[in-house]
Amino acid sequence: MFETRIFYGWYIVAAVLVITTATSGFSFYNLPILLAVYTGERGFAVSVASAATATFFLASGVGGMIAGRLTERIDVRIVVACAATLGAFTLSLAGHVTQLSHIFLFHFMLGLCHGSASLVPLMTVVARWFEGRRSLAFSIASTGFSFGGVVITPFSAYVVREAGLSAAAPWLGLGLLVGVVPVALLVLRPSPASMGLLPDDGYKIDTKKGAEPRPSTSFAEATHSRYFYAVSIAFLLQLGAQVGAISHIYRLGSVRAGFEAAALAVSAMAACSTVGRLAGGWVLLKASSQRFAMSMMVMQALALVLLASAHGYVAVVTCAVLFGVTIGNSLMMHPLLLAERFGTQDYGRIYSFSQMMAVFGMAGGPALVGLLHDVGGGYGVAYMAIAGITCLSLAMFAWGLRVPRGVRG
Repeated sequence: MFETRIFYGWYIVAAVLVITTATSGFSFYNLPILLAVYTGERGFAVSVASAATATFFLASGVGGMIAGRLTERIDVRIVVACAATLGAFTLSLAGHVTQLSHIFLFHFMLGLCHGSASLVPLMTVVARWFEGRRSLAFSIASTGFSFGGVVITPFSAYVVREAGLSAAAPWLGLGLLVGVVPVALLVLRPSPASMGLLPDDGYKIDTKKGAEPRPSTSFAEATHSRYFYAVSIAFLLQLGAQVGAISHIYRLGSVRAGFEAAALAVSAMAACSTVGRLAGGWVLLKASSQRFAMSMMVMQALALVLLASAHGYVAVVTCAVLFGVTIGNSLMMHPLLLAERFGTQDYGRIYSFSQMMAVFGMAGGPALVGLLHDVGGGYGVAYMAIAGITCLSLAMFAWGLRVPRGVRG
């Protein structure tokens, strides 16, 4: 009989999928539920609650930078477990938010813990464990960011609606704690070297990309390169346009095609985000990651142009499906492009710094779409404008690619 041994890196991927499902479901995708409660029941103005939501995004960027630095010095299990524990405690206090200072402090702390326990430290670990099959590992591991909204958010909405936020919040905090801490402590490991293993278990794909020397770039060198800023600004623009479109797509669908179409459009968008990311991971085993990233920018711009003029049930849902394919892949490509170019030597710091820049786009995207909607008299102008912003992200990324590999500054 032949012994079949599963490379431990795939257990890391499974653990990250579970953790990201919990962090996104109980934190990120809970934001609209909290917004509805704070404006509808607690009397906060929509502008105030929206500003607090933007605070969450900015704080998550700060948390990511802190986690990126810490994962280079201490075990990632400690970083993720401590951040998730503090985040769970913060979430359990959501029902006690009654004053202006409370709502901003709550969103800041929740965002800080979310950033410290989620994208940056987890993608850093996956990048260390994989090289030749990194794109596939990234696509599977990051599926949790979409899966959390599908599985956990309906449960959260039901509990809050039936029991009220004050009674539901401790249970939501407990769910975040249970979904992250045991998995992080029992399964995560900081690197393959910590277990006497090699990345990919020594596997190399049979392509030119897989045969290239392993990059190893310091934080200082990476952040002085043209490519780093091209990628960072490109994803600031692309993700800002993307989050802005996501935050308003339900209202767009309900106005133009009815609430049933709007609900189906959101569900289809989330499902296609998951399927598209998994398919993208397989494609990237053979395809150029830079060309694939540019194709996703083109597809996003096209989807936003179509959404700008979409009316009727079929048109809105179809455009949402096209847009959904780009969502998961865009989120995956940002860390992947940086890992492929700069390696894992200082990856936590490199990615967290770039992510912090992109966070400004994500924080401002929803407000920009809302402002353009009011000024332009509808979503047509707003979605055409963010389609143009997506085209700018494509131009910025192409500008960064003009520098030959190895040339800095």
